Amino acid sequence: MLSVISIVIPTINEEESIGHVIDRIVSTMGSNGLDYEIIVVDTNSRDRTVEIARSRGCSVLEEKRRGYGRAYKTGFSASRGDVIIAIDADASYPPEAIPQLLRQFNESGLDFLTANRFDSMGRGAMSRTHKFGNWILNITTRILFRVKITDSQSGMWIMKRGAYESLNVTSNGFPFSEEIKIKAARRLRFMEVPIEFMERKGEKKLSTWRDGWNNLKFLLKLRFSRNF
Repeated sequence: MLSVISIVIPTINEEESIGHVIDRIVSTMGSNGLDYEIIVVDTNSRDRTVEIARSRGCSVLEEKRRGYGRAYKTGFSASRGDVIIAIDADASYPPEAIPQLLRQFNESGLDFLTANRFDSMGRGAMSRTHKFGNWILNITTRILFRVKITDSQSGMWIMKRGAYESLNVTSNGFPFSEEIKIKAARRLRFMEVPIEFMERKGEKKLSTWRDGWNNLKFLLKLRFSRNF
């Protein structure tokens, strides 16, 4: 039985999409009678992201320290739900899928469920270069850690609060996404399921080569860490 569900969204300059994403979450959660909260963690947006999120009644945390992982850590710490959902702010993931994902999560007795973008990817959702970078990271993840993960960089997942607290995720940047999935797949009741993935709205935040290389270096560092 699910109680409060905390939905955490990290943002930076997402005025083109954040209102759309929040409206879809509210509509979906409300029509399914789910008890939820939306926490937007903003990392120094220069546009109307914060204003738009607050106008829709969301709890907005302004995190001055930059970093994808740092934003999520701040949001998770402030959340009150027993179940936490992470979702990107760029409208590339469908909030309408949340009820079905929650059913799978609950019925399968999982600690962690993550979405796989590669089985249902919309036209133009990801460049060839980005796909190649993801392929390298996914192959490396499976070889180094012997885990069955198809999409290590997915930006949508569901987890129990206690599961997250047990993982001790160290990264404060983009590698946070791969680290939390690797540790969950190795230690917890874990599942990966297909999700529809569409072209993002707004400006691109990732640098394919720079961030891809940093993620790859992090995987190697994590694998040979004494504390892993």
